[in-house]
Amino acid sequence: MNRSTTLHALGTTATVVVRRPESLPRARAALVRELHAVDLACSRFRADSELVGLNRNAGDEVEVGPYLLTALGVALEAAEATAGAVDPTVGEALRLAGYDRTFALVRLRDGRLVHVSAAPGGGWRSIEIDRERRMVRIPKGVEVDLGATAKALAADRAAQAAANETGDGVVVSLGGDVAVAGDPPEEGWSVGLADNHAAPFPDGGPTVSVRSGGLATSGTCVRNWATSSGRAHHIIDPRTGIPAVTPWRTVSVAAASCVDANTASTAAIVLGDTAPEWLAARRLPARLVHEDGEVVRVAGWPEEQ
Repeated sequence: MNRSTTLHALGTTATVVVRRPESLPRARAALVRELHAVDLACSRFRADSELVGLNRNAGDEVEVGPYLLTALGVALEAAEATAGAVDPTVGEALRLAGYDRTFALVRLRDGRLVHVSAAPGGGWRSIEIDRERRMVRIPKGVEVDLGATAKALAADRAAQAAANETGDGVVVSLGGDVAVAGDPPEEGWSVGLADNHAAPFPDGGPTVSVRSGGLATSGTCVRNWATSSGRAHHIIDPRTGIPAVTPWRTVSVAAASCVDANTASTAAIVLGDTAPEWLAARRLPARLVHEDGEVVRVAGWPEEQ
């Protein structure tokens, strides 16, 4: 019997793995519920999402649901932890860079060049949240994008919900962002590392064992497209308002949660040359792959066998 299933959702792949085959139907159902909830609350690409409504009413106080309230809080914590390197107010920058629709549609447009216009971030410090009243105000002229953290939050929540409902060990991977909950196998969960999580994993490819928390890989290899000034990608440097200029094609980080791992891996792409020192100072095990394929390991990330 199968112990895993993969769905297509949120413009990427969503996989759930369990230890016991009989747990899979309930784990899958928990994943599907979480995917629906995060999409309805946090999508930039569906007209009826709460986030689209919030952006449409920038400057005004807007009542939001519990999921978006949580996701916004997580995004602001990520911005604070990274001194703004991971900034939820780069929605306009992403749109101006050409990421103005689901990535499947962006890919179809590849070859018709777009012009990248700078739209620096930094507006996250001015977002107002009243948790008791569930009211939020974003600054006028600001567009919020939660792509850097909401997917990881959904992975954490889906894994925990599936573990709670099945009493089993669970792994959830959303676009390569991995969350672990419940009791793992004795040897831990083996997770493959690749530039493209959706591509067939090569024989002998690098793997790492994960027993708890989360693992996230951020990179520039997959979500990129043609512009008038060259290739653009989806990780914006909030300081410049354009796709980050970075020496790293991928950065993988292990942390206490998928949100923490994703926050750090995204920040590392933005921070560029200083990323290894930044990660080491925070004792975050990480594997950074240079554009030329050279691998840098920090904070105890294991050597590959």
